[in-house]
Amino acid sequence: MAFDFKKEYKEFYMPKNKPSIVTVPSMNYIAVRGQGDPNQEDGEYKRSIGLLYGIAYTIKMSKKGDHQIDGYFDYVVPPLEGFWWQDGAAGIDYAHKENFKWISVIRLPDFVTKADFDWAIEEATKKKKTDFSKVEFLVYDEGLCVQCMHIGAYDDEPATVALMHEFMEQQGYALDISDQRLHHEIYLSDARKVSPEKLKTVIRHPIRKV
Repeated sequence: MAFDFKKEYKEFYMPKNKPSIVTVPSMNYIAVRGQGDPNQEDGEYKRSIGLLYGIAYTIKMSKKGDHQIDGYFDYVVPPLEGFWWQDGAAGIDYAHKENFKWISVIRLPDFVTKADFDWAIEEATKKKKTDFSKVEFLVYDEGLCVQCMHIGAYDDEPATVALMHEFMEQQGYALDISDQRLHHEIYLSDARKVSPEKLKTVIRHPIRKV
């Protein structure tokens, strides 16, 4: 059985659809930075996802080639995630998606070193005849957060976020979003195949004790 991060780390990937407090450890990611409306056909966001999966599957399938990664075990590629912000906005303004800035990410297993990652960029560039120069190795230490499973359309997220903020304040916490600590989403559904009202998205916000 391939290792499945969603099943093995349910506290990070499968929270209940009511807010909870969680401490998230440092994790390594494949990452692409960009800006603009994520819904734009053939836009920067959709191209970034293609780049992420190109590297994710190069690493996953490395077991079949000459580059053998120390400590490798078979695993399910973790879900797509994203860190989002808008310059000059305290929260997220869903009416102005063209102002979005984002870092799209896919988690890396801990056994993948920066050297393995660099090999994957080189290998994918050669095999897929694609420019992967925008893809980076990102270490992100998220720390103390409030999170909740949001079920429904992405545009309906503000209602879930409001519940999260109300809960954290009741528990004695304050929002701690900054340039380093960002609005975070984990996409558990494929929006191309699942109707909007059934989409499952983990929403996570950084917090601090008051």
